[in-house]
Amino acid sequence: MRLNGSSGGHRTAADSSALAFARSIIGRVSRTFALGITILPGDLGKAVLTGYLLCRIADTIEDDGSSPALRRQELLAKFTACFEDPSLAAGFGEEASDIQVADPNYRELLAGTKLVFDVLGSLPSQSSRIVGRWTCELARGMSEFVGRYPDGIRIQTLEEYRRYCYYVAGTVGHMLTELFFFHSRHIKQHDYEKLLVNCEAFGEGLQTINILKDIAWDIEHENAAYVPEELLRERGSSHQMILHGERVAQNREALVTLVDLAKQDIKKSLEYVNALPKMAVQVRLFCLLPILFAVATLREIQRSTAMLQSGGAVKISRSEVRSLIVAGVVSTVSNTTTRWVVGRTYRDRFRFGPA
Repeated sequence: MRLNGSSGGHRTAADSSALAFARSIIGRVSRTFALGITILPGDLGKAVLTGYLLCRIADTIEDDGSSPALRRQELLAKFTACFEDPSLAAGFGEEASDIQVADPNYRELLAGTKLVFDVLGSLPSQSSRIVGRWTCELARGMSEFVGRYPDGIRIQTLEEYRRYCYYVAGTVGHMLTELFFFHSRHIKQHDYEKLLVNCEAFGEGLQTINILKDIAWDIEHENAAYVPEELLRERGSSHQMILHGERVAQNREALVTLVDLAKQDIKKSLEYVNALPKMAVQVRLFCLLPILFAVATLREIQRSTAMLQSGGAVKISRSEVRSLIVAGVVSTVSNTTTRWVVGRTYRDRFRFGPA
């Protein structure tokens, strides 16, 4: 039986405190989705907020390159156990206090794991099950790669890269799609079946662009190299030389395959958005905004080598972000206009008014 965002049960002061924590922390641990989550209504917004934070908790554990692999795998297993027995979440924050990520906001999120599970428990049971299923799939995949590369992730092949992206991002595409279907009265069974075709690409395209823009950060701060070694070796480079200035041309060429993959996934992501019913305006806008930011970032990646230099990264300007938000709002009800905005963003910096 489908419900449409109805939530059961009496809201307690503890529920309110937990939700306040979740809403407070999201903007400090999310670069892409925080704004969009505020757009989503009622329990759908709460479910996506909770799902994002739970995935971020798992990601924070995975990213701690200073912690032994076995310890991170142990914590990921204890984290997934909390979905079977939420009472275990009460002690998880203290249990994970040895995770030493640089950003204090991520440490605060880990410490508040119980509060996030409290919000999860306040959701309709089917919504909670959706979040739990896909978060556990994500966490198990992360554990697989932590165990495979105990001294720091070093992706070797394009096939392995695709598997990694499925676990950390394709799963999120599935989670969102199921939540949209469960909570939105505008999304029918035939819409849901269309969305399933491209839901993995929706998550994975955004992930590839994040990986491309943060190559230097991932190497220097998380001891992780996600660009497949086989692509680098084909151009006479390697993970060890990915930030070497004398190899920048070869390393730049090695990224072409991932750039092309990102383009394919973004095209499918746009098909995903356009498969959403036009009446589901808030869901469409939630999905469109990160695509627009990603397309603008991909455009800059193709013009830059900053991500291949120590301390470097690729970013889009705040003014363009503001323009893209406005463009998303005014274009989301029309598939034709949505395609036009995405195409224009890819060709040049998006702005309103005279250039």
